[in-house]
Amino acid sequence: MDSKKFVSHLTEDQKRVMLEKGTEQPFTGKFLNNKAVGVYACAACGAGLFSSDNKFDSLSGWPSFYDVAKSGVVKLQDDDSHGMHRVEAVCANCGGHLGHVFDDAFDQPTGRRYCINSCSLEFKSKGDAGK
Repeated sequence: MDSKKFVSHLTEDQKRVMLEKGTEQPFTGKFLNNKAVGVYACAACGAGLFSSDNKFDSLSGWPSFYDVAKSGVVKLQDDDSHGMHRVEAVCANCGGHLGHVFDDAFDQPTGRRYCINSCSLEFKSKGDAGK
């Protein structure tokens, strides 16, 4: 993560995931089954990342999105850790680890599955999104 100012309010789990590139256990995240309308923002810096309009149930155990809220808010980078190649998704504003992106969402408009840790996100409902 690019700046220490973004981490002071994070929980230990959020720090482990967002700073150390960890992951939360599947099917445990608070936003996995969230159906409310709004915006999913970075838990560290508050940047809007994903719209509820692009969320879908991938059955993977993590909140999944087929696209970002707007171009440039999520940065993709190669991740060759753990003996495999993946594409990591990070917040373009602060660099916090969000999860990974896979090209296996064949039934979604982009074919992509942004597999995101709930603890990397905060949710702003439609009525609160401008606050």
